[in-house]
Amino acid sequence: MIAIISDIHGNLPALRAVLDRIDTFGCRTVVSLGDVVGYYAEPGPCIDLLRERGIVNILGNHDHYIVSGEGCPRSKLVSDITEYQRGIISADQVSWLAQSRRYLVDGSTWFMHGGLLDPVDQYLYSISQADIPPEADTLFAGHTHVQVLLDVHGKTFCNPGAVGQPRDGDPRAAFAVVTDGRIELQRVAYDIDGTAFRMKQAGFPARCYENLYIGAQIGGRIDRITLAE
Repeated sequence: MIAIISDIHGNLPALRAVLDRIDTFGCRTVVSLGDVVGYYAEPGPCIDLLRERGIVNILGNHDHYIVSGEGCPRSKLVSDITEYQRGIISADQVSWLAQSRRYLVDGSTWFMHGGLLDPVDQYLYSISQADIPPEADTLFAGHTHVQVLLDVHGKTFCNPGAVGQPRDGDPRAAFAVVTDGRIELQRVAYDIDGTAFRMKQAGFPARCYENLYIGAQIGGRIDRITLAE
């Protein structure tokens, strides 16, 4: 039995709630699809928790920003948060993050943050057969923060959803569990007030965390993933 998590984004209360629930399933392996950092106020403790548990991380775009020293080309707010996080993450934590894999292949199952065209930063909102590697029966991908399980012409696409910032209209932290080849989508409530409080302490405006209460992007947009026609 394995668990798949993604898009933690420095949200320590959400990560703890998810890992506590995963432990109740008896999962021996946990795979992180990336973006341990970004958005919220406790990226360092999130890195430490994954490292302590021996969880393999796949490089996400926010992880890349921290490791490379680059900013986000799409958002000044994200770049500002990234710069703040660089000041509170230790060199040792950055070094662990830099060891993240671009993607992971286990038999006929593939794991990545984005998609085939760009494993780190491709958003998959409309899924077609071309998005699944030819050699794969199952693709797990994160990045969009939308939990979904789709049959794609006999192959399987799964986004486990976001731990730290769900965007599908459900504020509960999301993950997936695989038992004997069967994928089950899971949600768990967590202390959103605690995450918001830590952001307030760090000096961030309410718009950076009020979206957590409705399961949306910053700004309030709710997203969906669909099967391409």
